[in-house]
Amino acid sequence: MSRLLFWLASGLIGWTYVGFPAVVLARGRLRPRPHRSGPITPSVSIVIAARNEEASIGAKLDNLAALDYPADRLEVLIASDGSDDATNRIVGARAEARLQLLALPRVGKAAALNAAVAQARGEILAFSDANSMFAPDAIRRLVEPFADPEVGGVAGDQRYASDGGEGGGEAAVAGGERSYWSLDRALKLAESRGGHVISATGAIYAVRRSLFREVPAAVTDDFATSTGVIAQGRRLVFAPDAVAYEAVGATAEVEFSRKVRVMTRGLNGVRVRRELLNPRRHGFYALQLFSHKVLRRLMAVPLLVMAVTSTLLRRRSPFYALASAGQLGLYAVGVLGLMAGRRPRARSKLVAAPTFFVMVNVASLQAVLNVVRGRDIAHWEPVSRAGAGAADEETGGRAGH
Repeated sequence: MSRLLFWLASGLIGWTYVGFPAVVLARGRLRPRPHRSGPITPSVSIVIAARNEEASIGAKLDNLAALDYPADRLEVLIASDGSDDATNRIVGARAEARLQLLALPRVGKAAALNAAVAQARGEILAFSDANSMFAPDAIRRLVEPFADPEVGGVAGDQRYASDGGEGGGEAAVAGGERSYWSLDRALKLAESRGGHVISATGAIYAVRRSLFREVPAAVTDDFATSTGVIAQGRRLVFAPDAVAYEAVGATAEVEFSRKVRVMTRGLNGVRVRRELLNPRRHGFYALQLFSHKVLRRLMAVPLLVMAVTSTLLRRRSPFYALASAGQLGLYAVGVLGLMAGRRPRARSKLVAAPTFFVMVNVASLQAVLNVVRGRDIAHWEPVSRAGAGAADEETGGRAGH
């Protein structure tokens, strides 16, 4: 039984981390499904939900004002979700025809976004976070794939910026996070070439106004909105040149809490969009969704099974002993990386991948427990993500709201 469980767990882990990415990359190359792209300028409504974002909202408005896009084709809607700091004052002082403030009571991010979209007039809805800074040509690049009528949504490219101030565990998490997004970017390119990216990131994405459906509470809004276009028979593609920049979490604790929130809401989002898991209707995308958004977020379970069974079997053969020792070493390095505090940054580069791996899988286990217990996360407060003054995936500034 221990051997059976070991190999079942190993198979799931191997498929999720190696087999599935390899299949996606091969499919994108061998079975491409190109889409048209062109220099179009549809009317665009940029929608941002904000909760106590006084530290970043001014810079965000400056960033949007500097975009290289026709001003008469662009509007910005800031949905302030019961902010009780200076957010409303900062936005209100700059409000005009193309910048609207919706000063709402505390309703949660989903309801805030729904209220803002109800006021939007653009053909294209572009979503972002208060602490995500666009490249000057980000909107131009984001709307180009909409030249193809089959395209219903476009995912932009989130990249992480750094002030260089991380140390110890924080730098290890930051390094691991950046490495993860580099791999994720390559997979998104391959997914898009073959049909659909799995979903968009909240830092920068867009959908056709006609395809937007109200965001349910307690789910990841970017997942629900972007996958909604696939559910309606349109394509969701990746625009790698549409770039938004964010800072990595200020501490490992902040990043861990963010990932628990994102994964909890993400699993709830898959439950809401469970019809997309039907391969008869959605083909290869159903396998993509299951492998990336379900299996990957459940990996803590087979990892635990593999660790326990390899330890039980370690005296049966050198292979199991090596497997047990390898896992113990990986997890020990990861835990040490999280505990590194403010030690020299150079040392943390050696433990970045194990640290990030351990943190993500512990966070995923907590998220699974949240879902099993029926614990929804519909409201939370912004948390500093890049140090004092910066907002923290999933909010008015990614994971604080």
